[in-house]
Amino acid sequence: MSSLSWDARKARIVVLGVAAVAFLSKMALAAATQGPADVRFFYGFARAIALAGPVRIYAEPLPHLPVYNHPPLASWMLLAMEKLMGIGVPFAPMIRFPACLADFLTVLLVFEVVRRRRTLRTATACALGAALCPVLFGTSGYHGNTDSVAVMFALAAAWLLADRARFATAGVAAALCISVKFVPVVVVPLLFVAAWRVGRPAFARFTAGFAALFLAVWGPVLATVPAGLKANVLEYAGGNFSFWGVVQFARWAEVPEPYIALVRGPGHYLVVAAIVTLGAWLAWRRPADTPVAVAVTLGTLLLLSTASGVQYLAWPAAGLFLIGLWPGLAYGLVVGGVTTSVYGMQRPVHWTDTEMAFGALGWALLGASVAVGVHRILTAAPLDITRPRTEPRPWPAARPAAAAPPGPHPPAAAPDQTARPARVEKHP
Repeated sequence: MSSLSWDARKARIVVLGVAAVAFLSKMALAAATQGPADVRFFYGFARAIALAGPVRIYAEPLPHLPVYNHPPLASWMLLAMEKLMGIGVPFAPMIRFPACLADFLTVLLVFEVVRRRRTLRTATACALGAALCPVLFGTSGYHGNTDSVAVMFALAAAWLLADRARFATAGVAAALCISVKFVPVVVVPLLFVAAWRVGRPAFARFTAGFAALFLAVWGPVLATVPAGLKANVLEYAGGNFSFWGVVQFARWAEVPEPYIALVRGPGHYLVVAAIVTLGAWLAWRRPADTPVAVAVTLGTLLLLSTASGVQYLAWPAAGLFLIGLWPGLAYGLVVGGVTTSVYGMQRPVHWTDTEMAFGALGWALLGASVAVGVHRILTAAPLDITRPRTEPRPWPAARPAAAAPPGPHPPAAAPDQTARPARVEKHP
């Protein structure tokens, strides 16, 4: 029998219902619109993969397409979609289906993660906020890149590791997140750190799950066309657009272009290293809050990103609700207004001054949210990694009782076998 209370079951039903409505709404948007240029690019990639194969695609010239910077699992996904096109499935809504489905699953993850750490009411509100987040409606229902899919696998890996103690499955999810899109590579080290903090058996199972999936998906490409994979995927630095973040701020401040080029070139590796270090440190400090550490790391990645892309705005959108309801709502509403505007006018790479001003406000809100997440992790009492929901947390050893004075003592009362220890207070 489920250990969920009736209130928790009702809350889960509400979350499921709203998430399903949001999913159907996004798919309706996908069916009614052609989407941005990325939809056409993915169509071209799918046709090229059908001719060259999902492995050799990294070595093939694509004269009328941008750089094919997607990891190997995305290649297999596009090959499957090309086959489905052959039986009449329209490509435009199909390419956006994975992101919409990923958002649905992410909402459930937000509910489960927050429910372990906050009140049921807060968990429900955060999950509903993630389901209705305007940023995700635009990036998943209209744009349809694989960013939301990668984020979903990253959050799932953290939840499986920290809350369910499914270490091998968590390793598989961690490998999947970078096999769909390479961006979440910044969270993989902190997942390994969290698994190490649990213990060597957990670390071994996590590593085995990660290695098995990684070798199965990446192995053929690494063995066949390693140079193409390295150039297209591992060294890809993002697009050349500038309408969000530190590069745009630098240009507003009239920083000389050679310095900006340095930051966007070799300097971005230092930025990535700092982000990875922050995430790993947070996971070491409090492995029980690994999902929150993942959210903070993805938020920091977008905060310090030297590349701009409207779909990148999806990276922290759901994870901010793990930090708190207000961070998620503030970012979702302000940045969601920007995505609605640029997508509605079908010019995602050309922002007006007003859109860039609201983007700057969203960037500031993202920075404040990341700071809140770091503060909550660092000020919480240190705890070991949590157990699955069906298992109680280990209780601290009782302090030795003071020696009793000599003399007769009343007999000790028989222990109440039906009594249960009070629930451990969970830190926010």
